[in-house]
Order: sequence, then C-alpha cells, then structure tokens
Amino acid sequence: MRPYETMVIFDTGADEAAVNGVLDRALDALSANGGRTGRVERWGRRTLAYEIQHKREGYYVVIEFSADPPAVVEMERVLVLADEALRHKVVRVPDEIAGRRVASASDKGS
Repeated sequence: MRPYETMVIFDTGADEAAVNGVLDRALDALSANGGRTGRVERWGRRTLAYEIQHKREGYYVVIEFSADPPAVVEMERVLVLADEALRHKVVRVPDEIAGRRVASASDKGS
C-alpha cells in the first residue's frame, strides 16, 4: 500500500450533514477497497486564491490514508460525483516523508 494525502474543498453553502455524508462515502469507498484511513483534518472555512464556480470561500478538509491505486480511483469517483465538493487533489506522499511522519508521531507519544 502507498501513502497518499487528499485535500478536498467543499462548498460553504452546503450543510455540515451533507459534507459529512460525502466524506463518509469517500472513506467507505476507500476502506471497502482495502485502504486504511489516517488523519482527517478539518481546516474549516478559508478564502480561495481564485473563484471556483463563482464562490470566494471554501471549506477545506485534508485526509491522510494508505491504499492501493484502485482504492484511490474509487474514492476519487465519489468525490467527483459529489456536488458539495468544489475541488479535490490526491497526492502520493513519498515513502521517506511518510516514514518520517510515522516516526515523529510515535516519538511524541513516548
């Protein structure tokens, strides 16, 4: 399995229940295909660098996970079909950086 990170920008006009529903469907699609979810960070409302679909603000969520490529494709499919998601970007995290993240997180717990 490979480490990935995804940033999703949701429409601020969507209710919180709808945003949570899209996140749940995306994470369920990921786990149903053998992926493992790590941290899910909700950054909240932020001003966009440029307008997307005539919107000036978005609700940002960052998801860290490990999965095989077919699971990533399925999660992306869910995000593309969701009207609440304005944009998303999936990035494969290099193994060296992912290893450092795991090591630094375990060092803090000691």
